[in-house]
Amino acid sequence: MVETITTPAAQPQGRRERNKMRVKNGIFDAALELFTQQGYDQTTVEEITERADVARGTFFNHFQRKEDIIGEWSERRRVRLREGLAAEGLAEPDGTGTRHALLRCMGILARITLDTPEETRALLAAWVRAGAPLQEEPHTASMFSRFIEAGRESGEIPREVDPELAGQLLRDVYLGTLFRWVRTRGGQCDLEAELRAACTTVVDGIMPR
Repeated sequence: MVETITTPAAQPQGRRERNKMRVKNGIFDAALELFTQQGYDQTTVEEITERADVARGTFFNHFQRKEDIIGEWSERRRVRLREGLAAEGLAEPDGTGTRHALLRCMGILARITLDTPEETRALLAAWVRAGAPLQEEPHTASMFSRFIEAGRESGEIPREVDPELAGQLLRDVYLGTLFRWVRTRGGQCDLEAELRAACTTVVDGIMPR
């Protein structure tokens, strides 16, 4: 089964809430297993509920559409990113060591993907087809922008650098490398090494030598 990710603050307290979360997690895990095994488009809600051993109506108590599983998957990756940043002391950028901090961010993103590579390949394709890159809040760009802004405030990065634009460039680097990794199935792409190399190229362009 795919490991379920929840934040400590979000853990329900009552028995009813715990049971609801358990059922939701069971449906989510079953869906991810099927998407990974046979593809997102080839998987039906009926197959998901059969795998999760729940009634069809129970699925719709937790997810309005099959597509909502993609949104849940994306949100749980965000949770893992926040937890990874906190674990490495990067929850709040302090404007020092910006280059190293951004490289560590890329490392965290790589590890989130490499922990469940086949799941990521299956869900990322579905995420793109659902139009999520254009619809969802670009949280990775916002994360990178915060580090750039902190570096600019501390004088480590020139004032003329636009933090929002730099954050978007780093997000593009991240997604482009991730898509290439999916296409090659990892065979010709060392994800973490390429993310770090691409990040270095962008950062070298905005930081003084």
